[in-house]
Amino acid sequence: MHDGPPCDDPEAPSPGRSFRTIPQSRGANQQPGRGFDESSRERYGSSNPASDPGRIPNTVSDSDALRILDARPRHAEQTCGIPSIFTNSLRIPLRFRPRSAKIETVSSKRTSLALDATSKAIIEQLQIDGRRSYAEIGKAVGLSEAAVRQRVQKLTDAGVMQIVAVTDPMRIAVDTAALQASAKRHMWPHFTNRKVLNDGIPVITRAEGHHIYDAAGKQYIDGLAGLFVVNAGHGRDRIVQAAAKQMKQLDFMPIWSYGHPAAIELSERLASYAPGQMNKVFFTTGGGEAVESAFKLAKHFWKIQGKPMKHKVISRSVAYHGTPQGALAITGIPDMKKFYEPLTPGGHRVPNTNFYRADEMGAPSDDLEAFGQWAANRIEEAILFEGPDTVAAVFLEPVQNSGGCFPPPPGYFKRVREICDQYDVLLVSDEVICAYGRVGDFFASKALGYEPDIITSAKGITSGYVPLGAMIVSDKVSEPFNSVDNTFYHGFTFAGHPAAAAAALENLDIFEEEDLNGRVRENSPLFRAELEKLLDIDIVGDVRGEGYFFGIELVKDKATKETFNEEESNRLLRDYLSPALWEAGLYCRADDRGDPVIQLAPPLTI
Repeated sequence: MHDGPPCDDPEAPSPGRSFRTIPQSRGANQQPGRGFDESSRERYGSSNPASDPGRIPNTVSDSDALRILDARPRHAEQTCGIPSIFTNSLRIPLRFRPRSAKIETVSSKRTSLALDATSKAIIEQLQIDGRRSYAEIGKAVGLSEAAVRQRVQKLTDAGVMQIVAVTDPMRIAVDTAALQASAKRHMWPHFTNRKVLNDGIPVITRAEGHHIYDAAGKQYIDGLAGLFVVNAGHGRDRIVQAAAKQMKQLDFMPIWSYGHPAAIELSERLASYAPGQMNKVFFTTGGGEAVESAFKLAKHFWKIQGKPMKHKVISRSVAYHGTPQGALAITGIPDMKKFYEPLTPGGHRVPNTNFYRADEMGAPSDDLEAFGQWAANRIEEAILFEGPDTVAAVFLEPVQNSGGCFPPPPGYFKRVREICDQYDVLLVSDEVICAYGRVGDFFASKALGYEPDIITSAKGITSGYVPLGAMIVSDKVSEPFNSVDNTFYHGFTFAGHPAAAAAALENLDIFEEEDLNGRVRENSPLFRAELEKLLDIDIVGDVRGEGYFFGIELVKDKATKETFNEEESNRLLRDYLSPALWEAGLYCRADDRGDPVIQLAPPLTI
């Protein structure tokens, strides 16, 4: 991968180019606020202030200070004319890190430069992202672009920071070859075959709005919101600041017999969004953990109801519910489970709501509502087959992700709710993907008009800025645990983390202020209409989904709906479509956990 075009003189930016700034580095053995120590002086062989790169004399001009700073030892490797430097006692080749501590003054052994509030504000912005443009910084600190340019130059001349000119405004000086080699040696990507690492993985270095940028500076549309996560969009500084402010006040406190304001406020907020009488919130660290929690809670609930045999769960074919042992038992993808068996017992599958493949299921294929009733009745059939006294819960996504965005037919969830009530079975709405605006409401169950007993959620709750998950529980299920005799023995160290809760609250504020749910409801028909234009392509068999969550199913023969075999699907998705879409500037998902599908679920801001 090409690391970037040749760069110009790194000492000063020129009009029309971006810049990257860093607080000036210290020597490898130098401590904050001090010059080189004796071992450093011995190593570099000088005690003369005029020649010792670690010491700045009392009387020195701005230009002399910059020259002395630039004379400090640096690693010899260079790329794009940008030298490596020693930063915070660590050698960081071909990239730069802002100083993490809050800067009040910039000191050497003999000089100290006080910074005014404006200078400190600029530096704080650069600590968030050292690649911001003059205009972006100006907007953040309330200065004109010209004023920021002038102030940055003064800070540079004073030795507070170093400016590195870069030709491409989105290009970052990164040694991609070194990163690829390091990734190959040490990083174990999730759900990824080692062949991908051998071939080299995309390295993403920056994101803003609904775009991401790779190490070469190329821009891509984030057509998957990271992984159905960044619902409020990338680069939301206010979420970052909310988490940082919280960490300055309270960095960590578990919610095991304790509480903190952010978690308490977030609990109330989530309960206010939930449908019906769902007033208890149990925090987790992510989506799989939320599903695992719901599985355990369902079994525990029935035990204290005097029905200890109710331990089985019903879920749908090809549905994905997570990787923990319990969640994996609920998952309906055999290839994901076979290496980890025996799993938690009790998982049983029913047909999903892929109306496009209704014929293959032996279901009504000419009436969507009739198909929905047929699919719901398969749940009743499974409960009766297993025995109602053994089934604890039904786990369903509002719009099933795996297999390619299967929306519920009209009346489907109404019938499922009736079945669950009739046979004393809990209904769990797995909204890890579908909650927080993905289908146009904070909770998809509310948007689709049904009331579950438990909701599992994660991903968009913080828009991915900090990991967090949540299980929202109905009064019916939570009430027995109000007794001193019943304790739900389950939890996670980092669940409800103060920073995560603060980020979630700020994220939800953005949702309300910008009406992101309304935006999804308004734009979804247009999104669908544009995608349906692809039906003119021979291999596009179906377009389906809800809100900002769509799948495009690919077929070998549109007339017969013949699908691709495994080898053909791999060749189509991995060897051709994925690289072609990436090269065209679109990050999305090519999913083969069923029939081959391209999935699109962009940030809700697009």
